[in-house]
Amino acid sequence: MIEKTVDTYWARIYIAGPIDIAKQIIRRECMIEGLCVTITPTDYIYTGGEEAGIVVELVNYPRFPKDPGQIWERAVNLAHDLRDDMYQHSVMVMSPTQTVWFSTREENK
Repeated sequence: MIEKTVDTYWARIYIAGPIDIAKQIIRRECMIEGLCVTITPTDYIYTGGEEAGIVVELVNYPRFPKDPGQIWERAVNLAHDLRDDMYQHSVMVMSPTQTVWFSTREENK
Protein backbone atom coordinates (compact mmCIF):
# COMPACT_ATOMS: atom_id res chain seq x y z
CA MET A 1 0.00 0.00 0.00
CA ILE A 2 1.19 3.49 -0.86
CA GLU A 3 0.27 6.44 1.32
CA LYS A 4 1.02 10.05 0.38
CA THR A 5 -0.03 13.21 2.19
CA VAL A 6 -0.08 16.76 0.83
CA ASP A 7 -1.29 20.10 2.14
CA THR A 8 -4.93 20.71 1.28
CA TYR A 9 -5.61 23.35 -1.36
CA TRP A 10 -8.30 23.76 -3.99
CA ALA A 11 -9.29 26.17 -6.72
CA ARG A 12 -12.78 26.25 -8.21
CA ILE A 13 -13.89 27.50 -11.60
CA TYR A 14 -17.45 28.75 -12.04
CA ILE A 15 -18.73 29.05 -15.60
CA ALA A 16 -21.95 28.70 -17.58
CA GLY A 17 -22.18 26.37 -20.53
CA PRO A 18 -22.61 22.73 -21.49
CA ILE A 19 -20.93 20.16 -19.27
CA ASP A 20 -20.14 17.77 -22.15
CA ILE A 21 -17.99 20.36 -23.92
CA ALA A 22 -16.30 21.27 -20.63
CA LYS A 23 -15.41 17.61 -20.02
CA GLN A 24 -13.64 17.41 -23.37
CA ILE A 25 -11.64 20.57 -22.65
CA ILE A 26 -10.71 19.26 -19.20
CA ARG A 27 -9.71 15.83 -20.55
CA ARG A 28 -7.35 17.55 -22.98
CA GLU A 29 -5.82 19.56 -20.12
CA CYS A 30 -5.41 16.46 -17.93
CA MET A 31 -3.40 14.74 -20.67
CA ILE A 32 -0.89 17.61 -20.81
CA GLU A 33 0.26 17.14 -17.22
CA GLY A 34 -1.05 15.21 -14.20
CA LEU A 35 -4.17 16.82 -12.80
CA CYS A 36 -7.13 15.82 -10.65
CA VAL A 37 -10.37 17.63 -11.41
CA THR A 38 -13.99 17.24 -10.37
CA ILE A 39 -16.82 18.70 -12.44
CA THR A 40 -20.31 19.33 -11.11
CA PRO A 41 -23.35 20.60 -12.99
CA THR A 42 -24.99 23.64 -11.44
CA ASP A 43 -27.60 26.29 -12.17
CA TYR A 44 -26.79 29.98 -12.03
CA ILE A 45 -29.64 32.28 -11.07
CA TYR A 46 -28.95 35.99 -11.30
CA THR A 47 -30.78 39.27 -11.74
CA GLY A 48 -32.80 38.94 -14.91
CA GLY A 49 -31.90 35.39 -15.82
CA GLU A 50 -30.89 31.83 -15.24
CA GLU A 51 -28.58 29.41 -17.02
CA ALA A 52 -27.00 26.00 -16.59
CA GLY A 53 -23.30 25.69 -15.99
CA ILE A 54 -20.59 23.88 -14.08
CA VAL A 55 -18.23 24.09 -11.16
CA VAL A 56 -14.78 22.65 -11.80
CA GLU A 57 -12.55 21.96 -8.82
CA LEU A 58 -8.81 21.38 -8.96
CA VAL A 59 -7.37 19.79 -5.83
CA ASN A 60 -3.91 19.09 -4.54
CA TYR A 61 -4.02 15.42 -5.44
CA PRO A 62 -1.21 13.47 -3.70
CA ARG A 63 -0.45 11.57 -6.90
CA PHE A 64 0.37 14.87 -8.64
CA PRO A 65 1.33 17.18 -5.75
CA LYS A 66 1.61 20.92 -6.44
CA ASP A 67 2.01 24.03 -4.38
CA PRO A 68 -0.95 26.44 -4.11
CA GLY A 69 0.53 28.85 -6.65
CA GLN A 70 0.81 26.12 -9.26
CA ILE A 71 -2.76 24.96 -8.68
CA TRP A 72 -4.05 28.53 -8.86
CA GLU A 73 -2.17 29.22 -12.09
CA ARG A 74 -3.43 26.00 -13.63
CA ALA A 75 -7.00 26.85 -12.61
CA VAL A 76 -6.76 30.34 -14.14
CA ASN A 77 -5.35 28.95 -17.39
CA LEU A 78 -8.03 26.26 -17.53
CA ALA A 79 -10.70 28.87 -16.78
CA HIS A 80 -9.57 30.94 -19.76
CA ASP A 81 -9.58 27.84 -21.99
CA LEU A 82 -13.09 26.95 -20.82
CA ARG A 83 -14.31 30.52 -21.35
CA ASP A 84 -12.89 30.68 -24.87
CA ASP A 85 -13.77 27.15 -26.03
CA MET A 86 -17.28 27.26 -24.52
CA TYR A 87 -17.91 30.72 -26.03
CA GLN A 88 -18.63 32.42 -22.72
CA HIS A 89 -17.98 36.05 -21.81
CA SER A 90 -16.97 35.50 -18.20
CA VAL A 91 -15.60 32.99 -15.72
CA MET A 92 -14.78 33.12 -12.02
CA VAL A 93 -11.96 31.37 -10.17
CA MET A 94 -12.05 30.97 -6.38
CA SER A 95 -9.63 29.59 -3.81
CA PRO A 96 -9.72 29.58 -0.01
CA THR A 97 -8.02 32.99 -0.08
CA GLN A 98 -9.16 34.85 -3.21
CA THR A 99 -11.83 35.14 -5.90
CA VAL A 100 -11.19 36.59 -9.36
CA TRP A 101 -13.81 37.25 -12.05
CA PHE A 102 -12.64 37.52 -15.67
CA SER A 103 -14.88 39.15 -18.27
CA THR A 104 -14.42 39.99 -21.93
CA ARG A 105 -17.53 42.18 -22.08
CA GLU A 106 -16.76 45.78 -23.00
CA GLU A 107 -19.34 47.12 -20.54
CA ASN A 108 -17.44 45.44 -17.68
CA LYS A 109 -14.16 47.21 -18.36
